Amino acid sequence: ASHTRATRRLACMEGRVPVGVVLALCCSLTAASQTCAFALPPSSLCGLPARSLQGEVNKGEGLFSSRTASSSIGSVLSGRRGITTKGFLGSVPSALGHLGGARGGLLRKSLRGGGQQISSLRSTASSTAAMSATLHTLKFDNSFIRDLPGDPVSEYDKVKGNKPRQVEKSAYSLVLPTAVKDPKLVSFSKECAALFDLPEEECKKQEFADILAGNKLFEGSEPMAMCYGGHQFGNWAGQLGDGRAMSLGEVINSKGERWELQLKGAGPTPYSRTADGRAVLRSSVREYLCSEAMYHLGVPTTRALSLVLTGDEVIRDMFYDGNAKPEPGAVVCRVAPSFIRFGNFELPASRGDEETLLKLLDYTLQRDFPAISAKFSGADAYVELLKEVCRTTALMTAHWMRVGYVHGVMNTDNMSILGLTIDYGPYGWVDNYDPEWTPNTTDGMRGRYKFGNQPGVSFWNLVRLANALYPAVKDVEPLQEALVEFEKAMTDNMSDMHRQKLGLAEWRGEEDEKLYAELCKCMEKQETDMTILFRKLGDLAVKEGGVDEGGMLDVLQDAFYKPLKESTEAEWKSWLSKYAKRVKEDDVSDAERRQAMNKANPKYVLRNFIAQQAIDAAADAGDFSLVQEVLEVMRRPYDEQSKEMEAKYFIKRPDWARTKPGCSALSCSS
Repeated sequence: ASHTRATRRLACMEGRVPVGVVLALCCSLTAASQTCAFALPPSSLCGLPARSLQGEVNKGEGLFSSRTASSSIGSVLSGRRGITTKGFLGSVPSALGHLGGARGGLLRKSLRGGGQQISSLRSTASSTAAMSATLHTLKFDNSFIRDLPGDPVSEYDKVKGNKPRQVEKSAYSLVLPTAVKDPKLVSFSKECAALFDLPEEECKKQEFADILAGNKLFEGSEPMAMCYGGHQFGNWAGQLGDGRAMSLGEVINSKGERWELQLKGAGPTPYSRTADGRAVLRSSVREYLCSEAMYHLGVPTTRALSLVLTGDEVIRDMFYDGNAKPEPGAVVCRVAPSFIRFGNFELPASRGDEETLLKLLDYTLQRDFPAISAKFSGADAYVELLKEVCRTTALMTAHWMRVGYVHGVMNTDNMSILGLTIDYGPYGWVDNYDPEWTPNTTDGMRGRYKFGNQPGVSFWNLVRLANALYPAVKDVEPLQEALVEFEKAMTDNMSDMHRQKLGLAEWRGEEDEKLYAELCKCMEKQETDMTILFRKLGDLAVKEGGVDEGGMLDVLQDAFYKPLKESTEAEWKSWLSKYAKRVKEDDVSDAERRQAMNKANPKYVLRNFIAQQAIDAAADAGDFSLVQEVLEVMRRPYDEQSKEMEAKYFIKRPDWARTKPGCSALSCSS
């Protein structure tokens, strides 16, 4: 890895685990294998039974060196023996009490003026913003291009242009979308369109599809691809960048909010390496639906404005088995306040390019974290930035654990600086509860990014970010202290999430953690559907109906994939007895508890087989009605819906989906 000497000071950390550390990241080394274990105690962040959550990481470089015996949050950035950090269990206000997520918790952007323009492929019109905008009146303010150093090679250069290459001392490259054959709108999100003040009739125009397929540009748009690096599966990968994504620009809406538009699948960029910069329909449907489903679940996420068919075919080898074949091409328009990732900071730090690193840090603070930049400056501001990113990343990860979402490829180039879920690739939803499950076939053997590992991997990625910030901060101790914010926020968020999922009025610490962990053990042993189980748990009549373990177990039967064995049934009845006793101690009626639980436990999630059914109908028969139907159902994931929708979407994974590609496992090929 091309880290500078200063960054390497943070590379190999040794320390001892202090008493009371809630999240410990311990290296389990054996003579046969040097792999890192993310160790979570029994009363852990995930409420899982005691286990060693294995995740292979980069050997000999970064936080987990093969020479490291053990590490703790208090010593991961120390580089000294025996350093510990006090105050691990300090209180952080929980952000999980309301399910605002993307709806209420995103940072709002400050206004800027001006911005350069490029002149080709424009939709001709004025760029005056209005309360009800049109495709011709969006107000662009492309601050990323204006305020940061760019690739000196012009996008119009016929020799280099969008050709793959190493890009030095630059935050971005100007690019141009590659025109497609026949753009056709499949679907658009009316909620996302409202962020740009666009009424539905504007989104139904052919020009809307033309622009969001890359055949035309908005007036004021300046397409660019970001330059960044990243750690992939624990190893430094060098320059990565937007290989098949390109930003159209930043739009200021009537509320003064800043939203960036980004096309995914619009053609090659300097960062495409050997790929074509295109995307296929199956992966585009998955990204489009999941982006909006996560928003409606209240999970911090990037958004999706549209899904457009290109009319072109794209060659893909779905299983990396040498059987490549043509598939329908598509483009998704993604939306976020910012698409800056951890990897944006890692790349200049790895190259010793402190000038670009500092410019990017100052820009990010001013645009995306104005409260910090108004109060702090220089190294102090960079440390405060890390603290805030620790808190928002913890919140995002806790939401993933709440709804059973598995990202599948938590590389540092897929981690948003705003704590948003980003890059919907080989993701999956937990059907039967299994902390060992990963949907990504590339990760199948190691399980680095499996469901139960996600809190530990989030922290590992944050340490990589702290490494990248060191050249700007030039002091280990403040970064060490900043990372403690993740443990505090993760603990508080997960405790509050567990409380809400169980429907408890208050959280009693170790007592309730044990209750939740025992439930997880029962679910895992019995093969229990996580979504259905927690939803049905709210239907138990504990106070009005009394404590009848058999009757309560009957309520939960729909969540079990197999009939209960006698021994397993006894364990469930034992847990239900403890749960009923605990619930009766709260001064809350069954109806009130059910109402509260139904706000934390969704009835509808985008299960893999549901998305695949929509993909199959679209790809095989050109029928996109299921895409729209699924989108409508996922708009109200916590609500009771029609009997027809319940029969189709509030069900366990069918047997046929256990091994079907796209339902049981996915690849990164898209």
